Amino acid sequence: MICTSIPEALAGIPDNATIMVGGFGLVGIPENLILGLREVGVKNLTVISNNCGVDDWGLGLLLENRQIRKMVASYVGENKEFERQYLSGELEVELVPQGTLAERIRAGGAGIPAFYTPAGVGTPIAEGRETRVFEGKEYLLEQGLKADFALVKAWRGDGMGNLQYRRTACNFNPMMAAAGKLTIAEVEIMAAIGDLEPEQVHTPSIYVQRIIQCDNHEKRIERRTVRKGAAL
Repeated sequence: MICTSIPEALAGIPDNATIMVGGFGLVGIPENLILGLREVGVKNLTVISNNCGVDDWGLGLLLENRQIRKMVASYVGENKEFERQYLSGELEVELVPQGTLAERIRAGGAGIPAFYTPAGVGTPIAEGRETRVFEGKEYLLEQGLKADFALVKAWRGDGMGNLQYRRTACNFNPMMAAAGKLTIAEVEIMAAIGDLEPEQVHTPSIYVQRIIQCDNHEKRIERRTVRKGAAL
């Protein structure tokens, strides 16, 4: 379904929902859908994402607004409010190695309930959990991840819901699109049906239930790194 407004695209997301949010750092995040969630005001969300944005952008806005109850993420180092809420017991956090997080999401979308990985063996992540030995090496059992809703960002899409990503936006967005029971895609360009060649389609339309074209896309830098110029 082609949506004409952010509230229409987000309609039906309730309190206590589990939501996957695509992107890597501040790249490839569905920023307009995130802003819409803040306006809708749904609470007690479980959010699955690589990270939680920064203090004033991305998922950090929902965190600041006390809309997130639990984060499942691999990296949290750029968000001071995240640190504060976690240390004060206001936020539940499940930290997952980045590759394991990606594979858990991919497995969920592929209908694979669980898999074994060497990542995390011998660390606090593995405490109290099932492991097995294959060919003399110990592996940790990890479960696939699915979500009630997946919010993804693509460069181009068409009215059927076929999606094409660019560059770093290929991180997490394609696999999350497959792992959401209801996937909502925010796109920069709405192409005509038939304009996307089959080999250009990264997410087929069967995975996407709602799509919206947004003109407002803010490109922020998560951490600006500079060096002093040479003395003249």
